[in-house]
Amino acid sequence: MLDSPNAPKLLKEIQSVLEEERKKRNAFYNDITEQEKAEFINGEVIIHSSLKKMHNEISGNLYTILNSYVIEKNLGFVGIEKILIQFTRNDYEPDIVFFEKSKTKKFKKDQTIFPIPDLIIEILSKGTAKRDRGIKFEDYQNHGVSEYLIIDQAKKVIEQYKNVKGKYELILKSSSGDYNSIAIQKLQFPIKTIFDSKKTHKFIKEMMNDF
Repeated sequence: MLDSPNAPKLLKEIQSVLEEERKKRNAFYNDITEQEKAEFINGEVIIHSSLKKMHNEISGNLYTILNSYVIEKNLGFVGIEKILIQFTRNDYEPDIVFFEKSKTKKFKKDQTIFPIPDLIIEILSKGTAKRDRGIKFEDYQNHGVSEYLIIDQAKKVIEQYKNVKGKYELILKSSSGDYNSIAIQKLQFPIKTIFDSKKTHKFIKEMMNDF
């Protein structure tokens, strides 16, 4: 673009678009409520539909395991569903996030907008899969989210990505075996517990007995 004789005109047009987007983003911050799951992506407000039962069970199972472990080990903060994360251009509400302890020290009780987390988990659905594997994948990667988990609820498969020098590398794709977290120190649990609430409950009891 810089080599084009139209560069000044193109730059002016981009600045105009971004300024309009900034106004829309400020309006988004003022308009969002606790009742809605909403995201701001490239100038557009995305309102999500209600969760299906399977999605809710998976996110609940994951949150229960992660939150129980993180609280017991005093490692930081685990958020679910309505945690608005502010990126350079966009704002997302991932299904589950984890912040290490050094970041949570600055959090306030009434905080509504949060910084970049260390772990993000997204549970795929027909309406979100393209964004979860597309713009979100790129944004999470470029902003240094150290670990990204994609959960395919239909296939009961997890994909674990590790951020290596600014690029995500797939280090696990499986429906069985154990998941070993990168972002949450020494956290390990069977993948099948994610998709089975009874197995989650059993694992939590065993984990608590080990503490």
